[in-house]
Amino acid sequence: MATDPPTLAARTLGTAQRRLATALRSRVAGPDAHEAAARIWETPGPRWFAPEDPIWRVHEDASMFTGGVAALLLQSLHPSAMAGVAGHSGFRGDPWGRLQRTSHYIATTTYGTIEHAEEAVDVVRAVHARVRGTSDLGVSYAADDPHLLRWVHVAEVWCFLRAHQLFGERPLTTDEADTYVAQTAVPAQRLGARDLPMTVAQLEAALAEHRAELVVTEAARDAATFLLREPPLPAAARPGYALIAAGALSVLPPWAGEMLDLPATSGVGRVLARAVGHTSTRLVRWGMAGS
Repeated sequence: MATDPPTLAARTLGTAQRRLATALRSRVAGPDAHEAAARIWETPGPRWFAPEDPIWRVHEDASMFTGGVAALLLQSLHPSAMAGVAGHSGFRGDPWGRLQRTSHYIATTTYGTIEHAEEAVDVVRAVHARVRGTSDLGVSYAADDPHLLRWVHVAEVWCFLRAHQLFGERPLTTDEADTYVAQTAVPAQRLGARDLPMTVAQLEAALAEHRAELVVTEAARDAATFLLREPPLPAAARPGYALIAAGALSVLPPWAGEMLDLPATSGVGRVLARAVGHTSTRLVRWGMAGS
């Protein structure tokens, strides 16, 4: 049976969706996105996780965009972690490169073969072994310090899970959430982190344990300004990113937003930011569907 040709509005909408998909893929996955995806998905062999596992559901969802911004803001509150990022990662000079390396690491350790996942872990371990310095508080740090790795892991997983439960297409059940926390510990342990949480209750407790170590440094304020007010994006892309950033503010623990003197940390502002987070996640999900 013959079908009617798409209307001008439908063609325009389809074009916009493809453009958004291309923009998202190029920013997050980089210029070699197709080659990287083929290596991750098409290489045969055993994997740490399966499609039905909670870690697949969380890490493939559009809520990861909002959760990722929130994780960077939360992680910045540890002076040693922030000093390592500011001094060695090039997050200002090459923010998209850093994002692409991080997203490739998460994708490989989540979906790739065990061989490729362990290779990715080894690469990061080698980088961490060279990262040494002194924080703004005059404390020496090493990126491969198990305790510091624990903080980075706890902050990241807490934000990823929180964003998914708020904005994900299929939020996890209580048991699935516990499984997700345990599954994220698999690559983190191989990276060198120790005493990792295995349940949501342990994750909440770990976050509380680290609060005494958190301080707002100038580097943390600079990172927040960069992430929220000076993103390295063309003018046309900034409104969309602002929606994602607003959602990230509602993901953060209220006390973290207050420490960084960020808006939408409580009350009506937080409710509005959460509504914006729902909108931005739906927009990203729609764009990803056009990939």
